[in-house]
Amino acid sequence: MTSAPSKPGPKSGSSRSAARLAAVQALYQIEMGKETAPKVLKEFHDHRLGGEIEGDVYVTADRALLDDLVSGVMARREEIDRLIGDHLAEGWALDRLDRPMRQLLRAGLYELLARPDVPTAVVISEYVDVAHAFYEAREAAFVNGLLDRVARSIGRIAPAAS
Repeated sequence: MTSAPSKPGPKSGSSRSAARLAAVQALYQIEMGKETAPKVLKEFHDHRLGGEIEGDVYVTADRALLDDLVSGVMARREEIDRLIGDHLAEGWALDRLDRPMRQLLRAGLYELLARPDVPTAVVISEYVDVAHAFYEAREAAFVNGLLDRVARSIGRIAPAAS
Protein backbone atom coordinates (compact mmCIF):
# COMPACT_ATOMS: atom_id res chain seq x y z
CA MET A 1 0.00 0.00 0.00
CA THR A 2 1.29 3.46 -0.88
CA SER A 3 1.89 5.70 2.07
CA ALA A 4 2.14 9.47 2.29
CA PRO A 5 5.50 11.18 2.20
CA SER A 6 7.10 10.95 5.57
CA LYS A 7 9.26 13.95 6.36
CA PRO A 8 9.15 14.18 10.16
CA GLY A 9 6.20 16.23 11.31
CA PRO A 10 4.83 17.55 14.53
CA LYS A 11 4.52 14.90 17.23
CA SER A 12 2.48 16.95 19.62
CA GLY A 13 -0.31 19.45 19.39
CA SER A 14 -4.03 19.44 19.37
CA SER A 15 -6.25 16.68 18.09
CA ARG A 16 -7.51 19.12 15.45
CA SER A 17 -3.96 19.80 14.23
CA ALA A 18 -3.35 16.05 14.08
CA ALA A 19 -6.58 15.65 12.06
CA ARG A 20 -5.40 18.21 9.52
CA LEU A 21 -2.08 16.46 9.05
CA ALA A 22 -3.83 13.08 8.80
CA ALA A 23 -6.28 14.50 6.26
CA VAL A 24 -3.44 15.59 3.98
CA GLN A 25 -1.87 12.15 4.32
CA ALA A 26 -5.19 10.39 3.66
CA LEU A 27 -5.91 12.53 0.60
CA TYR A 28 -2.44 11.76 -0.69
CA GLN A 29 -3.03 8.05 -0.17
CA ILE A 30 -6.37 8.25 -1.99
CA GLU A 31 -4.75 9.97 -4.97
CA MET A 32 -1.73 7.66 -5.09
CA GLY A 33 -3.52 4.39 -4.50
CA LYS A 34 -6.77 5.17 -6.26
CA GLU A 35 -8.54 3.90 -3.14
CA THR A 36 -11.89 5.19 -1.95
CA ALA A 37 -12.16 7.76 0.81
CA PRO A 38 -14.21 5.44 3.08
CA LYS A 39 -11.58 2.67 2.80
CA VAL A 40 -8.69 5.03 3.55
CA LEU A 41 -10.56 6.67 6.44
CA LYS A 42 -11.26 3.25 7.96
CA GLU A 43 -7.56 2.41 7.72
CA PHE A 44 -6.67 5.69 9.42
CA HIS A 45 -9.25 5.12 12.17
CA ASP A 46 -8.15 1.54 12.77
CA HIS A 47 -4.38 1.82 12.46
CA ARG A 48 -2.93 5.29 12.08
CA LEU A 49 -4.46 7.75 14.53
CA GLY A 50 -2.67 8.34 17.80
CA GLY A 51 -0.38 5.77 19.31
CA GLU A 52 3.36 5.39 19.36
CA ILE A 53 5.67 5.19 16.36
CA GLU A 54 9.38 4.53 16.88
CA GLY A 55 9.18 5.71 20.47
CA ASP A 56 7.34 8.96 19.73
CA VAL A 57 3.83 9.32 21.15
CA TYR A 58 1.46 11.05 18.75
CA VAL A 59 -1.70 12.98 19.54
CA THR A 60 -4.93 11.25 18.59
CA ALA A 61 -6.61 13.08 15.73
CA ASP A 62 -10.11 14.52 15.91
CA ARG A 63 -11.88 11.85 13.86
CA ALA A 64 -14.91 13.97 13.04
CA LEU A 65 -12.71 16.74 11.62
CA LEU A 66 -10.57 14.23 9.71
CA ASP A 67 -13.67 12.64 8.17
CA ASP A 68 -15.15 16.05 7.29
CA LEU A 69 -11.93 17.25 5.66
CA VAL A 70 -11.38 14.14 3.55
CA SER A 71 -15.03 13.68 2.56
CA GLY A 72 -15.50 17.40 1.94
CA VAL A 73 -12.44 17.68 -0.29
CA MET A 74 -13.59 14.67 -2.31
CA ALA A 75 -17.11 16.09 -2.70
CA ARG A 76 -15.95 19.59 -3.67
CA ARG A 77 -12.73 18.76 -5.47
CA GLU A 78 -13.61 20.42 -8.80
CA GLU A 79 -14.54 23.69 -7.09
CA ILE A 80 -11.46 23.57 -4.87
CA ASP A 81 -9.13 22.77 -7.76
CA ARG A 82 -10.57 25.64 -9.79
CA LEU A 83 -9.93 28.03 -6.89
CA ILE A 84 -6.36 26.81 -6.55
CA GLY A 85 -5.78 27.23 -10.28
CA ASP A 86 -7.31 30.70 -10.26
CA HIS A 87 -4.91 31.83 -7.52
CA LEU A 88 -1.66 30.38 -8.84
CA ALA A 89 0.85 32.67 -10.49
CA GLU A 90 0.53 33.17 -14.23
CA GLY A 91 1.96 30.22 -16.10
CA TRP A 92 1.36 27.78 -13.25
CA ALA A 93 -1.25 25.05 -13.27
CA LEU A 94 -2.51 22.76 -10.53
CA ASP A 95 -0.90 19.69 -12.08
CA ARG A 96 2.50 21.39 -11.85
CA LEU A 97 2.31 21.21 -8.04
CA ASP A 98 3.50 17.99 -6.44
CA ARG A 99 0.89 15.65 -4.99
CA PRO A 100 1.43 16.43 -1.29
CA MET A 101 1.15 20.17 -1.99
CA ARG A 102 -2.10 19.67 -3.91
CA GLN A 103 -3.58 17.71 -1.00
CA LEU A 104 -2.45 20.30 1.52
CA LEU A 105 -3.99 23.16 -0.46
CA ARG A 106 -7.18 21.18 -1.10
CA ALA A 107 -7.68 20.51 2.60
CA GLY A 108 -6.95 24.13 3.53
CA LEU A 109 -9.27 25.51 0.87
CA TYR A 110 -12.04 23.12 1.84
CA GLU A 111 -11.76 24.32 5.42
CA LEU A 112 -11.87 27.96 4.30
CA LEU A 113 -14.94 27.28 2.16
CA ALA A 114 -16.93 24.98 4.41
CA ARG A 115 -15.90 25.69 8.00
CA PRO A 116 -16.88 29.26 8.92
CA ASP A 117 -16.74 28.12 12.56
CA VAL A 118 -12.93 28.02 12.30
CA PRO A 119 -11.30 31.46 12.19
CA THR A 120 -9.50 32.19 8.93
CA ALA A 121 -6.21 32.93 10.67
CA VAL A 122 -6.38 29.56 12.40
CA VAL A 123 -7.00 27.72 9.13
CA ILE A 124 -4.08 29.44 7.40
CA SER A 125 -1.74 29.00 10.36
CA GLU A 126 -2.60 25.32 10.76
CA TYR A 127 -1.92 24.51 7.11
CA VAL A 128 1.33 26.47 7.16
CA ASP A 129 2.28 24.24 10.11
CA VAL A 130 1.29 21.15 8.11
CA ALA A 131 3.41 22.44 5.23
CA HIS A 132 6.41 22.50 7.57
CA ALA A 133 5.91 18.75 8.11
CA PHE A 134 6.62 18.13 4.42
CA TYR A 135 8.50 21.15 3.10
CA GLU A 136 10.98 23.92 3.78
CA ALA A 137 10.12 27.55 4.62
CA ARG A 138 9.71 28.62 0.98
CA GLU A 139 6.88 26.18 0.33
CA ALA A 140 5.24 27.01 3.66
CA ALA A 141 5.26 30.68 2.62
CA PHE A 142 3.64 29.66 -0.68
CA VAL A 143 0.85 27.90 1.25
CA ASN A 144 0.39 30.99 3.41
CA GLY A 145 0.15 33.29 0.39
CA LEU A 146 -2.21 31.12 -1.62
CA LEU A 147 -4.60 30.44 1.26
CA ASP A 148 -4.57 34.15 2.14
CA ARG A 149 -5.40 35.14 -1.47
CA VAL A 150 -8.25 32.63 -1.64
CA ALA A 151 -9.58 33.73 1.77
CA ARG A 152 -9.72 37.32 0.50
CA SER A 153 -11.40 36.31 -2.76
CA ILE A 154 -14.17 34.38 -0.98
CA GLY A 155 -14.73 37.08 1.64
CA ARG A 156 -13.12 35.36 4.64
CA ILE A 157 -10.66 38.30 4.92
CA ALA A 158 -11.57 41.87 4.04
CA PRO A 159 -9.59 43.21 1.06
CA ALA A 160 -6.60 45.32 2.03
CA ALA A 161 -7.21 49.08 1.99
CA SER A 162 -5.42 50.89 -0.80
